[in-house]
Amino acid sequence: MNLDDTPARLRLDRALDGLSVTFRGMTARSDEAQCTCHWGSEDELALLKIPDVELDPDLLRRTWDAPDWSDHGAVLRRILPQFARELVGGRVEPIFGMHTVGRSFGRGHWRQWPTQQSAAVWEFLHAWWGQSLTDPEPVVPVHELLALCAEASGTLTPWLDTWEALDHPVADRHLAVAADEWEYELLGDLLPWDAWDDEDALRTELAAWLVRYAPGRLRDLDVPEELLHRIRLIGLTGPARWEDPHYPFRTY
Repeated sequence: MNLDDTPARLRLDRALDGLSVTFRGMTARSDEAQCTCHWGSEDELALLKIPDVELDPDLLRRTWDAPDWSDHGAVLRRILPQFARELVGGRVEPIFGMHTVGRSFGRGHWRQWPTQQSAAVWEFLHAWWGQSLTDPEPVVPVHELLALCAEASGTLTPWLDTWEALDHPVADRHLAVAADEWEYELLGDLLPWDAWDDEDALRTELAAWLVRYAPGRLRDLDVPEELLHRIRLIGLTGPARWEDPHYPFRTY
């Protein structure tokens, strides 16, 4: 099957179209300002106050990445249709990880937007997440996309619930990769990305989910037995963890 014709991909295409329709004509505030020394020129800023004009890749990056807009929500609404297409196309490569893209969404407080607007963003994130879980080669690795979605929405729960409910071999292979990426930090009681808020709560939820859900799905994939032991150890604390013969002694 052509991956472009799967139900998950078609849902994602509809979600992208929904963003284009919902946010057509949006602009930054007329009085929005930025530092010409560090961000960009007045001419570039003026483009954000004109609706529906495509931004060049560098200007788009500086726009979503800037942390100091007076109305980040308005700026985010202005760029969302193009930004989402670039994300799905794999053309957004943040320096410090995809969780920083999620922070940009979070700074826009999109969950407080009018219902039609917030629903369009929810549908885009859910559609992209669902499509990526069943894509053998997603443009953003699933463990990185989870960090993006968690930072964008302020919660892990719906994304983990979707993953757990999905009985699909590709999703299980992504789980194996994610577990291998996460176990180092989780064994050190750290979240595998730099969270904006509630880092300890996110870590606790992710660790508990991985310990409960992953072993049964990964045993059939012939993953290294040592990885399964490390997932088991994440569920232990204190001497039970570090005195276990399979505990990998590390510095953090």
